[in-house]
Order: sequence, then structure tokens, then C-alpha cells
Amino acid sequence: MTSTTTIFVSGANGYIAQHIVKQLLEQGHTVVGSVRSANKGEYLKELTQSNKFSYEVVSDISAPGAFDDALKKHPDVTVFIHTASPVTFQADDIERDIILPAIQGTKNALTAIKTYAPQVGRVVITSSLGAVFGFDEYFEKDKVYDEDSWNPIKYKESLLNARNGYYGSKKFAELAAVEFVENEKPKFAISFVNPSFVFGPQAYAIKDKNQLNLSAEVVNKVLKLKPTDNIPVFAGRFVDVRDVARAHLIAFEKDEAINKRLLMITSLASNEQIAYYINRHFPELPIPRGDLKKSEEQLKGSHKYDNSRTKALVGFDFISLEDSVVDSVQQVLDTK
Repeated sequence: MTSTTTIFVSGANGYIAQHIVKQLLEQGHTVVGSVRSANKGEYLKELTQSNKFSYEVVSDISAPGAFDDALKKHPDVTVFIHTASPVTFQADDIERDIILPAIQGTKNALTAIKTYAPQVGRVVITSSLGAVFGFDEYFEKDKVYDEDSWNPIKYKESLLNARNGYYGSKKFAELAAVEFVENEKPKFAISFVNPSFVFGPQAYAIKDKNQLNLSAEVVNKVLKLKPTDNIPVFAGRFVDVRDVARAHLIAFEKDEAINKRLLMITSLASNEQIAYYINRHFPELPIPRGDLKKSEEQLKGSHKYDNSRTKALVGFDFISLEDSVVDSVQQVLDTK
């Protein structure tokens, strides 16, 4: 890719997306981001401090023709990174609020690219581990999940509760993209990035500690505990947000990533480990001590997985949980 590439990033003010924008700008690319309002666009423009960043307002990604005008205005865009999707475990209407916006937003983006941006050669879609692993009653304890695995949840089951809805939205949006490419045979090649639980610092300095996103708040919640508090149980898989962003860049740069899913998992993680690392590096902070033995117990029976193909393809060393926690905590402490 040349330094003059113009890249469209949908949902550009999201947690992962801001890191993607930052890394693209650092590499000399020009970035057009879609945001839901001009206020959000101006805020991000101020954060980037770059004349190579501009934004377009796409207030509702699920509205018909949502991305049409934005792409018509930017005939120089040759790569499209689609990160925009609802991230919530609360909804009045699961299908309306979570599932359909994810599916329709993806279809709208791909239709707009095919119709109004034939010069786009590569598309990268942010999916999720939720599209790969079976969770709760869909979890298979003896299965080794990898880049070819699919969450077995059915559409009807995804309507049962918001958690199912979130995992279903990721699966069905990703399948909608696969189907689009198969049926429409567009000129662009497509890749997917499927991250597990994402931790790590915000891309830019935090303005408001009370408005951290869902993922970053996991570390911040441990930070808020009092020494006598019990550490709430969280045991799952982790990847640092900076590695997830980097994977998006590799997904359009490398031909080996075409039609591939990059399964971004660094390691297992627990709140006990997070507390342990905070104690180790910030002993002055009054929080409970994390217990690594307790962590081991909590992590027993976690999903077995193998993402060696992804690690070989991206070709970089992933940031460890310890480093990710330290960087996240330091950023929060640096916020006045």
C-alpha cells in the first residue's frame, strides 16, 4: 500500500476504530471516518490533530442507502474498514436494536461500495469471537475452536435474550457479508477480524473516566474496588486493542488475508489476574490482592482454541495481559 491510500472507516469513533484511525494516520494514510453525528466527528477530528482525517455523518447505518452519499463524495477511497455495529447487552427489542442494525449495516456498506465505489479493492469487517465460539448452552467443552468454527446459535435463539442477540448479530452480519460476496461477486476482496474480549488503553488521552467503553471498563472496575471487596468473577479470553487495530491493517495489506478470519486471542484472562498485575505494578493503589491460584481454578473449563494460523499470518507478537493492564491503568491514573 502507498502512503497516499485513502481509507474509509465506519463507526470511526468506536474504541477499536479509534486505534485503527490512529495507526492508519501514523502510517501516512488519509482517513475518512463515518460517525453518527457532527459533534462526534468534530470530537474525533480534535483528538487526531490531523489534516489527513475527515468525517462523514451516517446517523443510522441500518437505514437504506446509509453509506451511499458518503462514498459518492470520496472517489479516492480504495479500502473500506467496517467497524460500525451495535455493542450492547441491553435492548428493548433485540431484533430491532441489535441484530438487524448489524446485518443491515453490513449489507448497506457492501452495497454502497459495489454501486458507488468500484475503485475499492479491499474490505475488512470487524466481527467477533461471538461469531466463532459457542457460549453458554452452545459451548462445547471438548471442541477446539479455530478460524473455521462458527457459533451454532440459530436466528430464533438469538432473539431469546440480549446476550444471545449480541452473539447472533455478529454471526449473522458476518454470514451476510459472506453471502453478499458469493452472490454479488463484487470487485473487492474481503477479510474479517474476530477479536475476543478487548482490553487496553484508549487510542487518545481519556477526557472522561466515567465514559469508558464496555471492554476498557473491565480493568477500570477492578481499579475501583476497595481493599475489602470481593473480586467479581470474570474469566474469559483477552486481546489488546492495539493488536486488534494492527490486524485490521494487515487484513487489507496482505493477500494471504483475503477471505480469511483473523481470530484475535492473546490468552485467557481473569479479574484475579488483573488485580494481581495492578498490585504488582501499582502497590500504592488500595485494591484487593489478586489470587493467581483462584484465577487458575476460574479459568478451568474455558474454551479450548487454536489461532496459530492467525498468529502466523499477522506475524507480530501479541501484547501480554500484564502489559495491557499496566498501560490501561497508567492511562486512567494520568487522567486528571
